Amino acid sequence: MNITMYGIPNCDSVKKAKHWFAENEVDYEFHDYKKLGIDAATLKSWSKEVGWETLLNRRGTSWRKLTDAERSELTETRAIQLMIANSSLIKRPVITQNESVLVGFDESVYAEQFLSAK
Repeated sequence: MNITMYGIPNCDSVKKAKHWFAENEVDYEFHDYKKLGIDAATLKSWSKEVGWETLLNRRGTSWRKLTDAERSELTETRAIQLMIANSSLIKRPVITQNESVLVGFDESVYAEQFLSAK
């Protein structure tokens, strides 16, 4: 199936996704943003698939720590630059399988995507 989960190990949503994958015996690789980083090409590809607004985590402390100038008048290019500089600004987890990209944790979506393919 070639599934990769991108995220940060101590993120609650990532923990839930990992638990769901383990419970449902779905194999995946884990890509830790903090250790391995993320590149612009990957973020641009995801942005093309789901939109940069979906990828940008505006709920966390990293977002709140940005200056007003950094948060205003965002474009895809600027948002990707911010996400590269601070991977905590990427919503988690991001799950890729072949060409599809899922953002966040949703049991029903996961079941449809990963269990129906078994």
